[in-house]
Amino acid sequence: MKKKIGIIIDDDFSNQHRPPYPHPTFFSYETPLRISSIINYFDKMNLFNDERILKLTPKLIDEEIIKLAHSQFYIDTIKRLSKSGLGILGDDIFITEDTYSLAKKAVGGVIESIESVLNKKVNQSFALVRPPGHHALREKAAGLCIFNNIANAILYFRQKKNYKEKIAIIDIDDHYGDGIARYFYDDPSVLYFSVHEYDFIEGDIGFISELGEGNGLGTNINFPIPMNISDKNFLEFIDILESILTEFNPDLIIVALGFDMYFADQIGNCFLTSKSYYDFSKKILRISENLCNGKLVFVLEGGYSIMGLPICAYAVIRALLRQDHYQVKFEKIDFSQYNKKHEILKIKKALINRLKNYWKLT
Repeated sequence: MKKKIGIIIDDDFSNQHRPPYPHPTFFSYETPLRISSIINYFDKMNLFNDERILKLTPKLIDEEIIKLAHSQFYIDTIKRLSKSGLGILGDDIFITEDTYSLAKKAVGGVIESIESVLNKKVNQSFALVRPPGHHALREKAAGLCIFNNIANAILYFRQKKNYKEKIAIIDIDDHYGDGIARYFYDDPSVLYFSVHEYDFIEGDIGFISELGEGNGLGTNINFPIPMNISDKNFLEFIDILESILTEFNPDLIIVALGFDMYFADQIGNCFLTSKSYYDFSKKILRISENLCNGKLVFVLEGGYSIMGLPICAYAVIRALLRQDHYQVKFEKIDFSQYNKKHEILKIKKALINRLKNYWKLT
């Protein structure tokens, strides 16, 4: 098959679920501008003129699909608040008249991304969807997430398509994807590997000791990193990840792709540039080709810098197309004072000691 990269695109993601709050309110960062900025940049770079790029449309799904991952009570709550045109869920979720329909469409977008790869319509795919999903729980919205897009999609393939193969989820959002972890914490057929900023001062969830439970013990893996990490130290986890993936031998790899470790992001506390996302994507593509015939799906999670989102997303596509990456001028900042190698190696050693009972690590 000639190289094809599928990208989920729908105008609704660029227009709906608009925050009814001005900056600098936390709510306002989850905005349609996140998607429109990426699409506009792709247009500017003439990406869609490349015959290897295929636009994909979200799969139309009904409420029964959402019920695979969320309770009827929770779904009804989202529908009721959306019907009224406004609402607040918890501390950080706003609701508008189109929130339910757009959140449902986000799940459909991830399902289509995975299905297109499994059916060999495309080699790899990138779901440009919102709201994000990796914090959402069965009966709770959290962290700007409504429905758990990735968990819901996996449950769809498990229960509706009888897809029983192993799946690996690699989460590189700045924040721990506690929602995804909880769905599959005891499931040995789903490997969840999260790299996230961790609060080493006060403590947090997503620590190295959270390894899963029951038959899933050892398949929930956290690589917590300190704030202020830069490109120089970010990919220190990749050798552990590759070793575990090789032993796990998944049929499909899904990347929960957050760009909120970007140095200009309003929510994260890290100093990555598009180079880290390019290098990671290049490496995970190679790993997927060695293990599962390149069956690789990227799903947009966080990332709130309207300046950084487009160039980071474009860097991912460049890696998938095996094209060189060139940093924009404003990224060329000296972050050498934030060398975190000592801390990272300490975390890495401690994690390896935790994992040696479950994986053959060197």
